[in-house]
Amino acid sequence: MAILHNRVSQKELKERLFNETEPRITISFYRYFSIPDPDAFRDDLYKIFNSFKVFGRIYVAQEGVNAQVSVPESLFEAWKRYLESTPHFKEIRLNIAVSDGKSFWVLKIKVREKIVADGINDIGFNMMNKGKYLDAYSFNKMTEDANTLVIDMRNHYEYEVGHFNTAIEIPSDTFREQLPMAADMMKENKDKNIIMYCTGGIRCEKASAYMLYRGFKNVFALEGGIIHYTNTAKEKGLPNKFIGKNFVFDERLGERISEDIIAHCHQCGKPADTHVNCINEACHLLFIQCAECKQKYEGACSPACQQAMHLPAEERKNQRKGLQNGRMVFNKSKDRMNSLIHYSNR
Repeated sequence: MAILHNRVSQKELKERLFNETEPRITISFYRYFSIPDPDAFRDDLYKIFNSFKVFGRIYVAQEGVNAQVSVPESLFEAWKRYLESTPHFKEIRLNIAVSDGKSFWVLKIKVREKIVADGINDIGFNMMNKGKYLDAYSFNKMTEDANTLVIDMRNHYEYEVGHFNTAIEIPSDTFREQLPMAADMMKENKDKNIIMYCTGGIRCEKASAYMLYRGFKNVFALEGGIIHYTNTAKEKGLPNKFIGKNFVFDERLGERISEDIIAHCHQCGKPADTHVNCINEACHLLFIQCAECKQKYEGACSPACQQAMHLPAEERKNQRKGLQNGRMVFNKSKDRMNSLIHYSNR
């Protein structure tokens, strides 16, 4: 019987990854299509991708597939040919990472209700009725029109470190909250060109369909998101209107697009855009930390977490079991991160 999930410790898997000598190619892709039996589809996909030594995180739902993976360089073309040979993935757009690095160390494929949680329960909503794609050239040209608005459909911690120079942030920490909020914020601009964008295309494509559903007429989605735009602009010598760093959901936590540093350290306020997780495992908060604060706080997000790291091992273990601390894990909210500046300077 095939092994359909990982059975090796995370520590050992990470060590194996960093000891690999062969380069890996990091890719993201998605497709909305009907999957009647997501569980069976997931198991088949796991067996095939595992045979190609693919690492990554993949979500499968009745509405389609959303994947961020890495593939050994020597197996990439064979893996790509497999995708092209299937009706589900034929001619799918593969977003190759802007920058390299060790991104994933295990293959995880999970069945979800949706490949991107949207909170939409209306049966009248149709993903097939979506906004028109814009390539990099068309995006640049349309954004020069004063009758155009550019909407960032990512979370605050993504927008904070990098975004298109005219982009409007939708100030919420979840995509399901952003959808109705975006429509409400833009309700006086239904006659304007509305361009939605995100990291790889999956959120802005659904957002464009939602805006059309809400009565907007001239709605567009940036094809392939920031990643595809950046690669295309580089290949074709086009101006790149994205400033700062593109946040990514793997070990790299960011791809440098421009040299601009537009964010600030959440502890001292100095210019910085490096995301880290608090070294205190009972917290593990994702936040921005400059090199000076990293040394000062030993990788912790606050003096309290710094002190906790010097407690006996058994006491640290008990802290990780605490319900209150558990609620803080991966809390990336704007208010929580901004409060670090005030807390760390007390």
